[in-house]
Amino acid sequence: MFKELKDRKDDRKKRFTVKEEQSYGLGYISVVVDTSTGVNYMLVGSGSSINITPLLDNNGKIIVDEITDK
Repeated sequence: MFKELKDRKDDRKKRFTVKEEQSYGLGYISVVVDTSTGVNYMLVGSGSSINITPLLDNNGKIIVDEITDK
């Protein structure tokens, strides 16, 4: 029973993918894309804290990637 649940879980498409990563000192910055909506998020981590915010373009609009297979 548990193996069947694990197999089903592994077959699902991942909701978030890492588009880009960059480290600085003891921290990191990652751009993560929600594969359901296409919205890009910036994650900034340092030590034990992580902050997340939608990534904005130069006009202040949220960056959204086109979703090709839904």
